[in-house]
Amino acid sequence: MISSLLPPDALTLLQEAAPAAAIPAPWTIRFFRQPIPAGFPSPAADYAEEGLDLNAYLIARKSSTFLFTVVGDSMKHAGILDGDKVAVDRAIEPRHGHIVIAVVNQEYTIKRLYRRAGVIELRPENPAFPAIRFAGLDELHIWGVVTGVVRRFAV
Repeated sequence: MISSLLPPDALTLLQEAAPAAAIPAPWTIRFFRQPIPAGFPSPAADYAEEGLDLNAYLIARKSSTFLFTVVGDSMKHAGILDGDKVAVDRAIEPRHGHIVIAVVNQEYTIKRLYRRAGVIELRPENPAFPAIRFAGLDELHIWGVVTGVVRRFAV
């Protein structure tokens, strides 16, 4: 039974999804095309300013996209942290390497899907958590594929 392999804090999602179709009409914020170096600063260069609709940027298919709030840090090395919102598209066929929302024995989790040579696992992106390997009668349902992440900073 897979659930017995999961640590008590293995739940990594709030189990409430908000359909993207319920999000109010999109609005556009100003978007600077100037790349921002994450390493050493670079001299300012010409830039063009245009609008960016975050809904359109994050959501390709409103009817099949949902938002979840992540709880826990099993995906921190993938850049998905506790409290982040993830956009999840149910219309995408899950493939090896995708980050997915899965239902394992009726519990939601977010992990990277590993599917090679007959081995199916859900792998965390944090070495403090074990992979979940599936065999025999174990129940796995891929709920959707994560397509984006949104984070707010405390300011």
